[in-house]
Amino acid sequence: MAVERFEEHRDLLTGVAYRILGTVADAEDVVQEAWLRWSGADTAAVDNDRAYLIKVTTRLAIDRLRRIASRRESYVGQWLPEPVVTAADVAERVELTTSVELALLVVLETLSPLERAVFVLREAFALPYAEIGEAIGRSEATARQLGRRAKQHVEEGRPRFDVDRVRRREITERFIGACSDGDLDGLIAMLAADATLVADGGGKIKAPLRTIAGREKVTRFLTSIATEAGVRWFMDAVGAAAADGLTVQFSDVNGAPAAVVTAGGRVVTVFSLVIRDGLIETIYMIANPEKLSRL
Repeated sequence: MAVERFEEHRDLLTGVAYRILGTVADAEDVVQEAWLRWSGADTAAVDNDRAYLIKVTTRLAIDRLRRIASRRESYVGQWLPEPVVTAADVAERVELTTSVELALLVVLETLSPLERAVFVLREAFALPYAEIGEAIGRSEATARQLGRRAKQHVEEGRPRFDVDRVRRREITERFIGACSDGDLDGLIAMLAADATLVADGGGKIKAPLRTIAGREKVTRFLTSIATEAGVRWFMDAVGAAAADGLTVQFSDVNGAPAAVVTAGGRVVTVFSLVIRDGLIETIYMIANPEKLSRL
């Protein structure tokens, strides 16, 4: 009986933990630890399974986030969240919504662990502040204060999406086409003047270690890897053999259209775009193989 009661909420708990931690592996570890706590508890005395399990999972996720903070500070290059496919069946399984968009998760990285937990529980799962306070071990008033501070910070840093999903997919496809063709003029026309490219190779593969800023610099980088020499560099960078060839598929990743690049039957890179006023503001390029294995 205890197993069934826990499994009923596993997807919800995974969604909570992933939003707080930004990686599937850490989220799964937290949920497994929550199960161990649950299996050793007097579950017959638990009146509200959902609230109890969210509290346990949230506290475990906060503790883990604090422990891995130094690991992320010493991360080689830019750290980006682990991408998750959000096709209809997967989205339903792990309760993923727009609250897992990469751009939002990047902003959440700037919050304290408590602020992040409060924001996730309030904005993604609409929990009342009394329940949130219980989950994080603070008073309702403190939870409200943390929530206001977190929401203000997120609103200041979160990009404003003003194009629908169909338009975003169209722009993503055009972007990949221009990159593949080495279309300099086409790329320049698609990028905002202050466009940036953020790459995450994690020190595992060759990738820009710092953010590339400015339309011209971003365009030069993208067109350089479309040349014959650039393709060889890219294949080497992602650890693919020349015979593998590159294939691009378009899929929903973290609730938004993205380009998923594969070689030799495995995902080697994911490109996700932030678009505003019809122009590309930010390009997220995730190539760390440890973050792509689940795709």
